[in-house]
Amino acid sequence: MTSFHYANYVDFNIFSAYYTKMTNTLNKHIREIDGNAQRQYIDAKAVFTALEEARKSAAEVRGGMLWKTQNGTDYLIRTTTRRGQKSLGPRSEQNEKIFVEFTARKRRVEQRVSELRKELERHRRLNKIYHVGRAPDMLVAILNKLAASGLSEYFTVIGTHSLYAYEAAAGVRFELNEALETKDIDLLWDTRKRLSFLGQMEVLGSSFLALLRQVDATFELRRDQLYTAVNNHGFEVDVVRRVAKDSDPHPLKLTDHDDEFYAVQAEKAGILLDGEKFSSMIVSSTGRMARMHTISPAVFVRLKQWLGERDSRDPLKRKRDLLQAELVEKMLEEYPLGIPATKA
Repeated sequence: MTSFHYANYVDFNIFSAYYTKMTNTLNKHIREIDGNAQRQYIDAKAVFTALEEARKSAAEVRGGMLWKTQNGTDYLIRTTTRRGQKSLGPRSEQNEKIFVEFTARKRRVEQRVSELRKELERHRRLNKIYHVGRAPDMLVAILNKLAASGLSEYFTVIGTHSLYAYEAAAGVRFELNEALETKDIDLLWDTRKRLSFLGQMEVLGSSFLALLRQVDATFELRRDQLYTAVNNHGFEVDVVRRVAKDSDPHPLKLTDHDDEFYAVQAEKAGILLDGEKFSSMIVSSTGRMARMHTISPAVFVRLKQWLGERDSRDPLKRKRDLLQAELVEKMLEEYPLGIPATKA
């Protein structure tokens, strides 16, 4: 017969009572958004994703085609947005067909993009009316700038702002201000794609800091930490990277421009790059929408638990780390179908 230990019984009941109390507390701080807001998010997302696809199609027909006469012969010329020209050969039945199909497709795609933009603006207003989202406008603006510049694939949002993607996908609100209060966004730069990134920046003819200034002209690098830019409202953008390995340069500047970010090394960043990713449409308090690429909720929980257990970390940040981990873990238990993760 198994012996009975009163001390073990007491310990178990203390733990059980604590767990029940903590679970009930967390439940109170995770609230489903109302039905109207849920339906509006779904409708807005359908238009948003349709516009994403339309823009991809528009990118394929960027530039134009024209006929150019040289030495008495007509040549089909493919033009680029940067005034480049490439001859596709002399006029022929095949080239005439290519010209007709290209111009028809370009007209069709541009019309679709235009109409979807108008529809998205209508949904922006509805998002605001139904209080669909509450992400910061600056966050949404930065993510949209990355997308418009063809840079989204090079950056992963990590840290507190990831919570906006999780709650949007799950149709919930985290109602703990201390869990969400932050005025900085952490962008994890994928140095494995550095050459491709530099090629795109060359096409853009810009530094990364200059791109941020197109969102808010007041962004300036902090001279005491060149991986951080801050605007006049105190909103910060941090660029982090994995710890240098293999042939990684260090220190590492994003571009060769004089006024530019240096990415700071972050422990565990390599694991985050290799781990599961998550993508979701987020909505600001003014109804504006953007796609956030971030780490999966499960990876977020493990990261925050690790940070919360580090003695070297600021005690207030450790407390918030553990709170965020508990909230997301609880959300995953209650709303598992709202969180589809994908492999990087």
